[in-house]
Amino acid sequence: MDLMTRGLAQKLGEAFGQNVIVDNRPGAGSQIALEILASSAPDGHTLMMSSLTPVTHPLLYKSRFDLLRDFEPVSQVAAQGYVLTVHPAVPAKSVLELVQHLRANPGKLNFMSTGIGSPIHLTGELFQVATGTRMLHVPYRGAAYQDIASGLVQVGFPTVTSVFPYLQNGRLRPLAVTTPTRMSVLPELPTFAEAGVKGMIVMNWYGLIAPGRTPKAVSERIAKETRSAMHSPEMTKRLAAESSDPVGSSPSEFAAHIRAEHEQWSRVIKQAGIRGE
Repeated sequence: MDLMTRGLAQKLGEAFGQNVIVDNRPGAGSQIALEILASSAPDGHTLMMSSLTPVTHPLLYKSRFDLLRDFEPVSQVAAQGYVLTVHPAVPAKSVLELVQHLRANPGKLNFMSTGIGSPIHLTGELFQVATGTRMLHVPYRGAAYQDIASGLVQVGFPTVTSVFPYLQNGRLRPLAVTTPTRMSVLPELPTFAEAGVKGMIVMNWYGLIAPGRTPKAVSERIAKETRSAMHSPEMTKRLAAESSDPVGSSPSEFAAHIRAEHEQWSRVIKQAGIRGE
């Protein structure tokens, strides 16, 4: 997120003729950054690069913020898919073989994530709901894909770039991607639909949000410049290196996307019985 945000900040600075400063405020499921944004003037001068986390965090933890009620969606910036990977010791060379193995051994395999309620965690839960399987969730404070490569945990749903070296040297086996179509970096790998599992389209996304009551004209102007920036040759090349796709949606399109994500993950959290800790 940091690298992409800085690249976009440079482009927006050029478009608006002023410096755009990136201020990293991580922590508390994005609540720290949201607090700052909520108290900022609704003039388009303070924006936040958001991801799925502020959508799912209130579904699991107490939060005074609602992304659509309290803020103004400006533009979805980019999207990135995940890849189902297993340790080579797992006796499955396809998604359906993995499903069969999991059904025969419920709860015996572990899958890792970057924390409870994180996009990777929810992707793993969606997979279990979609396939009627059960694994043990092992949350980490951050990415720890070396633990899959070592066999400490057996299954993961990482981004391609985070585990590409492990895929190249054979320490991890990829089975399918969560994108609607095949990834150019792994053209031989099927989508989940092609592999026989429906309902497994998952895209990690990033998007700009503004303080509530930001004028529509301001949001639309920023969205227009964001789309131009994200589809520039420089940004397209940068995103391709991260196996990501540029988006640059309108405020209304981004708001609709957030609603759809809220509905999907609310359903998954309820069906999987996930609770914040």
